[in-house]
Amino acid sequence: MTWHLPLVPAGEPGADLTAGQDGATIRRTVLPGGVRVLTEQMPGLRSATVGAWVGVGSRDESDGHFGSTHFLEHLLFKGTRRRSALDIAEAFDAVGGDANAATGKEHTCYYARVLDTDLPMAVDVIGDMVTSARLDGDELETERGVILEELAMSDDDPGDVVHEEFSAAVLGAHPLGRPIGGTPDTIRAVPRDAVWEHYRWHYRPETLVVAAAGGVDHDALVGQVTDALTGGGWDLDAGALPRDRRSDAPESAGVPAEGVALTVRRQVEQANVIVGSTGLAATDDRRFALSVLNAVLGGGMSSRLFQEIRERRGLAYTTYSFASGHGGLGTFGLYAGCSPAKVDQVTDLLVAELERLAADGITDAELERSIGQLSGGLVLGLEDSGSRMSRLGKAELVYGELLSVAESLERVRAVTADDVRELAVDLASRPRSVVRVGPFGD
Repeated sequence: MTWHLPLVPAGEPGADLTAGQDGATIRRTVLPGGVRVLTEQMPGLRSATVGAWVGVGSRDESDGHFGSTHFLEHLLFKGTRRRSALDIAEAFDAVGGDANAATGKEHTCYYARVLDTDLPMAVDVIGDMVTSARLDGDELETERGVILEELAMSDDDPGDVVHEEFSAAVLGAHPLGRPIGGTPDTIRAVPRDAVWEHYRWHYRPETLVVAAAGGVDHDALVGQVTDALTGGGWDLDAGALPRDRRSDAPESAGVPAEGVALTVRRQVEQANVIVGSTGLAATDDRRFALSVLNAVLGGGMSSRLFQEIRERRGLAYTTYSFASGHGGLGTFGLYAGCSPAKVDQVTDLLVAELERLAADGITDAELERSIGQLSGGLVLGLEDSGSRMSRLGKAELVYGELLSVAESLERVRAVTADDVRELAVDLASRPRSVVRVGPFGD
């Protein structure tokens, strides 16, 4: 059965939207205060994954608060009014569960995977963290050092560096161009008061989405979430509505009008290079054509980049294409890791493959193969409760709709060779940046 659930911007605060797919039942409720709760009950599963999604990311930071979003990801595990950091860790260890968090450019997620019988505990602990973090000054200073070590570790990885620098080069002064984790300078500079202000402003009922998948009962979870949030002191005002989703309108403020050529010098054995440009926004209707283009160009061992650069010429071990979409803006790039002496040749080949695709399009065989690759990956990617929980959270915060597996497959299969070629022409015509990281001289 094809099922399509539109996730309305606000809806009636008590309204449920229900439907079934693949033997699972998906439900959505908007609580007083604007808190949204989404569940996917998977029959026969004894585990459950729950995530508290807060609609704030690194792009939402203002001057004086840079780095606060990533700081909060760490600090919410350092204790609340009711629990110490050890209490939080022991709560999940005692039941064999796992808890973690992730910061993105547009949202932050605190999640846990536990047995279904331990889900009430997970909701209570995560709810306590989200509503009642102490942000203790001493703990903040300790964690400042931890984050600086995390950034140093990333800076030692040339693969991380080239992707970070590519995003900054393509997006420029746009807020999406800032690194998610902050920089050493912003992490050293941000005071506790700024982190506290960022927390109090963004961690609110109207920004919160709670998503759970697996062995979960929707009505029970709604009660558990309500208890956890009110117990943490949040006022669930019956008249409040969810915060509007980000605008789909294209954004260009701060984005360079011309391509950037950047070389970052690192004493490593291999050069890392990315060639690319701005891409598509997360909600662009052409995103399904982009997924097919990405699969043909650099999405697997049969892709054009892999076959030309690695298999035929032996110039690289790893090469691929990638795309990242956000509200109003995105990026698209081609990557390779190769010998520093061959980086110019490899860069030319990356560009040539994109331009060849724009000029000649793709074959029927490539279209069929890429659709099969994407279809299989889509289904296999939904085999666990964590991936399904993430799908619910992103549907609510990013897309405004939740597609069934059948409808997602239909949209992929509807992509034509002409769709792919037209998109390739668009991408190939955009200002192109080249970022290289390696042992280059002056």
